[in-house]
Amino acid sequence: MPAMIVKGSFLQLATPGVQQLTPYQPGKPVEELERELGITNPVKLASNENPLGPSPLALEAIAEVLPSINFYPDGAGFVLSNKLAQLHELEPANITLGNGSNDILELVTRAFLTPQHSAVFSEYSFAVYPIVVQAVGAKANVAKAYPENHQDMPLGHDPDAMLSAIDESTRIIFIANPNNPTGTWLTPAALERLFQGIPENVIIVLDLAYTEYMDEEIKPPVKKWLQQFPNLVMTRTFSKVYALAGLRIGYSISSAEIADILNRVRQPFNTNSLAQTAAVASLDDDDHVRKSVAMNSAGKSFLQQSFTEMQLDYLPTMGNFISVNVKQDGLALYQKLLRQGVIVRPVANYAMPEYLRITIGAQKQNERFIEALKQSLA
Repeated sequence: MPAMIVKGSFLQLATPGVQQLTPYQPGKPVEELERELGITNPVKLASNENPLGPSPLALEAIAEVLPSINFYPDGAGFVLSNKLAQLHELEPANITLGNGSNDILELVTRAFLTPQHSAVFSEYSFAVYPIVVQAVGAKANVAKAYPENHQDMPLGHDPDAMLSAIDESTRIIFIANPNNPTGTWLTPAALERLFQGIPENVIIVLDLAYTEYMDEEIKPPVKKWLQQFPNLVMTRTFSKVYALAGLRIGYSISSAEIADILNRVRQPFNTNSLAQTAAVASLDDDDHVRKSVAMNSAGKSFLQQSFTEMQLDYLPTMGNFISVNVKQDGLALYQKLLRQGVIVRPVANYAMPEYLRITIGAQKQNERFIEALKQSLA
């Protein structure tokens, strides 16, 4: 007879990497706060969502395809892939669709990492990088970030440290630009110098989730870099400026050879019909993107000015969020803000215990957060 499993011991059956994992903790949902504290009309500024909401064109397109959701989606995402290829002046073979850009990060990891390999990423980087690396049993080589007193990019990626973290076992290097949760970034010139120092047998994953919010002069030259660096994979998402976070749709841009490898491990229907349709429609609404970016810029200026008046230090940001040093236990202050109906993001899990990350919201949301912050600090 097969051996009996002792109750509670199933974790022992999991792979070593999974045994040591801690599940990713997303921002607290509004509904959860309402259930726990009975608070009505709370403000959520925790998950870097677009307060403007999705494009009206996307909503109209979703309504048109709703009656056909009894059919499987196009597994290849033909229309969306061709639309994206046209946008970036590339070929559809350079595009891989994902269930959000997180899906792409996992595909790259599954395709190129084993327990004998390592991946490099910086301190204070996006929490998904260590999760996907550890899940496959690979080693994480964590590069030191710039110090908190760095003149230009406190807690930002240090290219020299990242290069030094690469060893013979390294197969992937993750670079978030801008980075979450710090909001810091590297200029195109700095990134290009970094790419040139990375061995050709190391896959460069450039996470560009917040690109649309960046100043024009520092946005990445996608086509140029793809031609220049065949080991480069650039990930993008529709969750941020396009406000389709609930539909989970993203993509990567890479050489056709790497895209072919990713498609070998990609699930056949990893992006659904509504998401594909909404993404295609969103790409046609430039006005919605402009309004979203303008709202974000105004909100960022307001929050930065407010923090300055409150004598609170904040990190420079090119995303739709900002991290502020509250000079005390960030988690305790987060709990105080919850009781006032304001949800932000504590980042102690990023080794930033005195910081809170705040999604830049609509003006009334930002004002309500600042008022709640002042009361909580008092």
